[in-house]
Amino acid sequence: MRVVIQRVNKASVTIDGQITAEIGVGLLVLVGIEEADSKEDSEWLAGKLIGLRIFDDENSVMNRSVFDIEGEVLIVSQFTLHAMTKKGNRPSYIKAAKHETAIPLYEHFCCCVSQKLEKDVQTGTFAADMIVALENNGPVTIWIDSKNKE
Repeated sequence: MRVVIQRVNKASVTIDGQITAEIGVGLLVLVGIEEADSKEDSEWLAGKLIGLRIFDDENSVMNRSVFDIEGEVLIVSQFTLHAMTKKGNRPSYIKAAKHETAIPLYEHFCCCVSQKLEKDVQTGTFAADMIVALENNGPVTIWIDSKNKE
């Protein structure tokens, strides 16, 4: 699994002109799932995400997690995170998981994040044409892949 984490002041998902998910201060998380991913990947990433110290403390040092600040989380499925661009100019998404694999892992990841955060998370709609809006704070954007565990 691969995630792009953005520290935000606010973020939202709009589908067919209607806002379907919205958060204030917290994290916007774009998640890409490949066929080789497992529940263990989603559980490891959820723990890493909730514990990631990227919010400022009283000394303006990034030393607090989204859990520490009682922030919110918006998770959006993004199969294009597994784009392969080595050959030609048209990205290949051959490594991105098919719906039968991706949907249960996406839902499991959202559930794990919600449990660790101890509150509900907002989500996009899987496979929908979404408009994702955000106000990135910092900007702070971090990329993590469960296969690298870095």
